[in-house]
Amino acid sequence: MKMLERISAFAGNTFALWVILFAIISFLFPGAFTWISPHVGILLGIIMFGMGLTLTPKDFKDVLKTPKSVLITVIAQYIIMSLIAYGLAVAFQLPPEIAVGVILVGCSPGGTASNVITYLAKGNTALSVSATTVSTLLAPVLTPALTLLLANQWMPVSFKDMFIEILQVVLIPIILGFVIRLLFNKQVEKSISVLPLVSVVGIVAVATAVVSVNKDAVATSGLLIFGVVILHNLLGLLLGFVIARLFKLSFSDQKAVSIEVGMQNSGLASTLALTFFSATPIAAVPSVIFSIWHNISGPVLATFWSKYDEKKENM
Repeated sequence: MKMLERISAFAGNTFALWVILFAIISFLFPGAFTWISPHVGILLGIIMFGMGLTLTPKDFKDVLKTPKSVLITVIAQYIIMSLIAYGLAVAFQLPPEIAVGVILVGCSPGGTASNVITYLAKGNTALSVSATTVSTLLAPVLTPALTLLLANQWMPVSFKDMFIEILQVVLIPIILGFVIRLLFNKQVEKSISVLPLVSVVGIVAVATAVVSVNKDAVATSGLLIFGVVILHNLLGLLLGFVIARLFKLSFSDQKAVSIEVGMQNSGLASTLALTFFSATPIAAVPSVIFSIWHNISGPVLATFWSKYDEKKENM
């Protein structure tokens, strides 16, 4: 078990590397990974089930302790990222399928990777966990509603179908994981350290599936998408920090809000793109590139802030 825990910790710490490596392999040998594509919903469900297993009643009590900070973070996360996505799609006159993919990323809830990055940045980890939990629980309503509002001019969006899909692959698995944690807490505690490995394998599998079915599109449009994704992420990080500062939150909270706003659940965006825009699977490419990029920018920012705090302490 200890060996598995070490492997899980290593996989979690080198997550971005594995996404990049397998994305390259799937680009070079797409035929070996296209079979994964029909199963991305199941993979996301497993990842969300794992997230549910990590939740405890304390996490929900933390929301009640700092409702203002959580509310600011969640509202900022959905509004800022969705509007930036829409603005970039218009400004760069993106093709419809790519525009929808970028907007799907912007309308998705916060990703669990933000909790780790916030911890490494010496930010308010409790706030990050609470905001991720709340934004994810709101996703069945807010993600399809915002996607319908912002992306419908490029492609038809079904609120009802997307709502049901997110219920199935996000909310229900999370609730099941949470209930099992309540009923079998001791047993779950023993295996909780292995969950990062499950998440890494799941997200890497989703990434390889998306790249494998979009090899030609990635080759022709990859640079444009990468540029848009970098702007999306960096603007999210910056504006999240600015909003938190305007509301006069503590520096620790400012870091948490910035990271929470800038880092999205790209796995959900990939799943929705492949499920509802399968005729143009390139719609899933922005979410994969976002997954790669925000796991590079996040650790870099966390390192900077961590060293900044150390300098202040030594002054």
